[in-house]
Amino acid sequence: MKENPLHLSSLNHISLVCKSVEESTDFYQDVLGFVPVRRPGSLKFDGAWLFGHGIGIHLLQSEDPDNMPKKTVINPKDNHISFQCESMGMVEKKLTEMGIDWVRQRVEEGGIYVDQLFFHDPDGFMIEICNCDNIPMVPLAEEMVRSCSRLNMQQQPQQQQQQQQIHVPLFCSTTLGN
Repeated sequence: MKENPLHLSSLNHISLVCKSVEESTDFYQDVLGFVPVRRPGSLKFDGAWLFGHGIGIHLLQSEDPDNMPKKTVINPKDNHISFQCESMGMVEKKLTEMGIDWVRQRVEEGGIYVDQLFFHDPDGFMIEICNCDNIPMVPLAEEMVRSCSRLNMQQQPQQQQQQQQIHVPLFCSTTLGN
């Protein structure tokens, strides 16, 4: 297995370009429970920083908001960020109450099922809510890795003792052997 050449420790944040920082801030606060945090004053462009669920989201005001593409079709295979939830039924109910269109998908692996809900933020960026921790993390042997080679990580001895589960993109299992 390959080592961690840059000695990375965690994902810090994602940045998203927005038509309206205010509208996107409201969405990430009201729908996903993020909290605004202080943004460095040396940044001389409009934006907002939010934090929640162990990750930061940096919203950046588009320089040309009128020409940003608008995605209308919810495609689970599009770029997205995924959040684990406690109750898929509660998430479905809340999204419906908020008037947010969503698509449900179910993935099965060895008799274990994962439910996924996909929906867009105000700018068309895909959000997934899932119960993905139902599927155990199983490292791939190096010679089997194809398009999912990014999953080939070296487990540290203390991580092996902790038996941590890591979210693995579910679409990767279909690409092996291709």
